[in-house]
Amino acid sequence: MIVKGRFSLDTNVLVYAVDRDAGELHERSKELIGRVARLDCLLTVQALAEFFHVTTRKKLLEPSRARDFVLDWMDVFQIIRADNAALIDAMEAVNEHLLSFWAAMIWAAARRNGCSAILSEDMQDGRRLGGIEFIDPFSEGAAVRLAALLKV
Repeated sequence: MIVKGRFSLDTNVLVYAVDRDAGELHERSKELIGRVARLDCLLTVQALAEFFHVTTRKKLLEPSRARDFVLDWMDVFQIIRADNAALIDAMEAVNEHLLSFWAAMIWAAARRNGCSAILSEDMQDGRRLGGIEFIDPFSEGAAVRLAALLKV
């Protein structure tokens, strides 16, 4: 069952929050994460794992600091993981809807946990798939939809 107002964040939002070289995206991501921490925002294990991998591979953070961010977010947000059914859904989404596999895993876990949206720069803004809307939180064109989701 999709829950209106329940949503998840894609990895890119988390990475921008710690990437000081991302300029405006860095500031907007930090502010966004602070706002959504008080809402019905779920994070996937997939997004947290990708965050750790990307930030340490790109040397944005030392592994211990990346770990600290992940642990902090685990304390603040409800964390969801993909199960066997989500894996099957993700593989079908790759085949039928041309999502990248890792994006499909985030989508499938979010869908199975009732999310109505995923905030992501990397997925097609405004696209709907399986009851989930993709919203680019950095796009001016998505501002009205983002505000409605966040009830601003």
